[in-house]
Order: sequence, then C-alpha cells, then structure tokens
Amino acid sequence: MHLRTDGDLHPVFCTIVPPHVLDHLSRSAEPRLADPARRTLEADALRRDRRRLTALAATPTRHTAGAVPSKPHRTLYDCEGGTTLPGRQVRDEGDKPTSDASVNRAYAGLGATFELLLSAYGRSSIDGKGLPLIGSVHYGQEYNNAFFDGEQMVFGDGDGEIFLDFTVAVDVIAHELAHGLTQYTANLRYEGQSGALNESVSDVIGSLVKQYSLGQSAEQADWLIGAGLLAPRVSGVALRSMKAPGTAYDDDVLGKDPQPGSMDDYIETEEDNGGVHLNSGIPNRAFHLLATALGGNSWERAGQIWFDVLTGGELTANADFAEFARLTVAAAGARFGEADEREAVLKAWSEVGVSTRA
Repeated sequence: MHLRTDGDLHPVFCTIVPPHVLDHLSRSAEPRLADPARRTLEADALRRDRRRLTALAATPTRHTAGAVPSKPHRTLYDCEGGTTLPGRQVRDEGDKPTSDASVNRAYAGLGATFELLLSAYGRSSIDGKGLPLIGSVHYGQEYNNAFFDGEQMVFGDGDGEIFLDFTVAVDVIAHELAHGLTQYTANLRYEGQSGALNESVSDVIGSLVKQYSLGQSAEQADWLIGAGLLAPRVSGVALRSMKAPGTAYDDDVLGKDPQPGSMDDYIETEEDNGGVHLNSGIPNRAFHLLATALGGNSWERAGQIWFDVLTGGELTANADFAEFARLTVAAAGARFGEADEREAVLKAWSEVGVSTRA
C-alpha cells in the first residue's frame, strides 16, 4: 500500500463489525453463536498485530508518472475458506461476471466507490492516482467481519446465524475502502476521537456510495450502515444508524446498540482503541443533520464539505471532533460563502454538542 510519507506512518486494521459486538456474541451460551465470534476475534487480533509490524517495517512506494485513470482496476480473489491473502484470483477488471455472487457483489461495490469518488469529487481511486482495488472473498470459516488492512479489502461469509455474507451491503464495501481514502489523505490516527472520526468518515462515504448507487436523496435514504447484513433471527435493522445512533439493533444475543448521538453521552473507554466504533455516532449524526437540512443529494453539498476537510491538508492526524467541526465550518464558507450551507453546518454540530469555536 502506498502510504502517505509526510509524517509518521499510522498502521491501520479496520473492521466493519466492532470488537464489542463480537465480544458480546462470544459469551453466548450457544456454541453455534459463540464459537464463530471467538474465532473472528482471535483472527482479527492476529491480523491487527501483523499489520502493525508490517506497516512499521514498510518502505513507502512512489507512483510512476502518467495519466490519472478514469476507470477502476479491480482484481478479486477467493480465499476458499482460508486466511492466506489474497487467495486465488477469480476476476480481473473487465472480466465477465463469475458464478460466485460474492465475487460479483464485491466487484460491483469497489466499482461503485470508485465511481462516486471520481464523479462527485474528481478523485481517481482512493489515492487520487488510480490505485488498483483489490478484494478477497470467502475469508476464513464463518468469519464474522470485513476489513481493510491497509492494502486490500477482505470479506467473510458470516456465520449465517447472526451475520450474512459481508458483500451483501454496498455501504460496507465502501466503508472499508474509505479507510484507504482516509489513509491517503488526512491519515487520521486510529484511536480516541481521531479514530472515531476515521470510522465516521468511512460511514459517511459508505452511505454516500449507497445513496449515489440507488439515486436517493437525503430524504429518501435510510441512513443505515450494513442494512441486510443481519440474519433473520436478529432483532435489528443494521450495524449502525447515522440518523439515530443507538437504535440499529436491540437483540437478546447481539445486545443493544450502544452508540451515542451527542457529546452528552460520549463514552470513555480503553476498549476498541478508545471507542472508535462507538463515539463515531456523534459525527455521524452531525452529518445526517447537515445533509437532511440541506436536502437534495447528500454527496453534492454535505459530502463535498466533508471531502474538502478530509483532503484539504489542514486536518491533523490527531484531530478531535471540535477541530474537525471548525474545519467543516471553514470549508462550507470557502466553498459556498456566508450562505445556508455554513449555517446548517454550525447548527448540525451544535445539535450534537460539539463546539465550533476556536
């Protein structure tokens, strides 16, 4: 992976299902639920440690000069139930669909993300230079997660009891790939509030890709992350709700969605890198409030403001919510002037309790 070279290298290993969810499942009295969750936690811990070591030892690779591609280059692999990456190549860019629905969904999801970045923001792939997109499906046995490891996307099949195939939700695919976008731009450190921002930006991009793909306005969108991913036995609709954090699921096995939607309920914890998957609900809700206040297509104004901050060069790697909020106010003013957009940004952050004052 071609990482940013201006500053410290921030190794990342980002999963769509938070550790607290898997930890809750691992304590189930039903082995059919607990065992896959436990194996997933162990696999994630091993992969996270491996990523940390390889990233620290890595030598950044520079791109060669040339025209910036306007089309994606996707390559899909099949792990065939193993954990060696990337696996066996099964589809390259331009190949016809295969008989494997997981391969085809991942291929389409990577393409949808590339298309949004290029069409809405003029960016070629996650690095801005047409970086090839790599995905591996059928990772592990009943693996209950999907992740971006700094180099590629990886999708498990789920256990069929709690989680279904992780390629079924395009916003999950886009969410994970967006961690690469963040890595190439603001390079937000994956801990505390900067880590929660890292997760939130991925949720924002994931939701925008879904809305763009479906041709939905802010009002029409469901603002759910991972809708369709939960198995029928689960009492819930998705992994997260950007509109109403804390309401995505309430299940006897999975537990209750613990995400806060305002600073009044901010969670102080040492787990999950300081609650990056929990407190991300706060900036998530701020974005939803902004997008719905402005109306129309979320990627055009609200998304543009967030993208401007992510790529503008002023956001520090250790940014907290207040720093990000101040920069969104400035970005709205720079792009749209002293207009409705800037006022809507101020109001959105105020409603979730984040100060925009310097």
